[in-house]
Amino acid sequence: MFCFVSHSSMNMSDNESWMYQGDYDIVFSCDEGTSTDGSNKHMVLLVLYYVLFCLGLLGNSTVLWVLLRHIKVKTMTDVCLLNLVLSDLLLTVSLPLWAYSSQNLVSCKLITGVYQVGFYSGTLFVTLMSVDRYLAIVHAVAAVQARTLRYGITASVITWVISVIMATPQVIFVSLEMDGNDSHCHPVYPEDSQYFWKLRQNFSENTVGLFVCLPIIVFCYVKILVVLSKCRNSKKNRAVKLIFTIVCVFVVCWVPYNVLVFLQTLEQLGVLNNCNVFKAIGSAMGFAEIIALSHCCINPVVYAFVGEKFRRSLARVLSKYLDTLKSISAVAADTMKSVFISGVLYSL
Repeated sequence: MFCFVSHSSMNMSDNESWMYQGDYDIVFSCDEGTSTDGSNKHMVLLVLYYVLFCLGLLGNSTVLWVLLRHIKVKTMTDVCLLNLVLSDLLLTVSLPLWAYSSQNLVSCKLITGVYQVGFYSGTLFVTLMSVDRYLAIVHAVAAVQARTLRYGITASVITWVISVIMATPQVIFVSLEMDGNDSHCHPVYPEDSQYFWKLRQNFSENTVGLFVCLPIIVFCYVKILVVLSKCRNSKKNRAVKLIFTIVCVFVVCWVPYNVLVFLQTLEQLGVLNNCNVFKAIGSAMGFAEIIALSHCCINPVVYAFVGEKFRRSLARVLSKYLDTLKSISAVAADTMKSVFISGVLYSL
């Protein structure tokens, strides 16, 4: 028997042609043991993906609407938040589009590119916002000139360029492969260099999510906590709780996925060769991806809705539209009343 493990960035089922098949497949000899009902697991994952899509679309669209219509983007913080929302929307919108990824090569490459760019840029913009807050609090005076709109735009452009560069190999190598009547959208690497590209993909994900961004985020917020501990601001406790929440959310969402990707790398290098470990990694990967992708639903709450500036703007918007609805309702009621009275008088 063979134990078949598929490492995937969007893998719902080996037999479903509409989901992302994976970065590589590894076949090795071992006893498969007792089989489990994978169809139920795949159905649960499918439902969770659509739940993430709905929540992410609602939250990020609301933030984007308020930012563009009712808040003037004039600081580096505003620029970072705007780009984080755009990044999360890219990732969110790509989720249901995988149903169409195997229709033709163009849609396959396009959806892969959208997903990969959103995947990398989301983590990078969270890191950029951490650096921005670090500069604003730890180096408040010295960093005034570095936190302008111009520098925010420059940093955002660089972040998008890095994300596109890191996503490009996947877009280049992704292809459609026929399996009977089904077609699968997944990377097909050159035989003479597939080992390098498979490791490169894992290394890229781990570099962004585990080895670079996580240490930077932890460093920034630890320094911020040190500064806050020395001040007597009445809002200090609230700020500390928010910082703790931000770090915990990032760790909980991204560390499990990145640890599994790292274990997949050890598998590629031949360090791990235990069949039970391989099967455990493959079983856990789908749910780890769900947890990681949930970050794009949580970001609007952590980075926007808790901010006083954003909440005031949102409250003004909601108040304005509620007043408009009340006015429309009042006019409609008066109209109905007039029609009713006219009808009664006419009947007399």
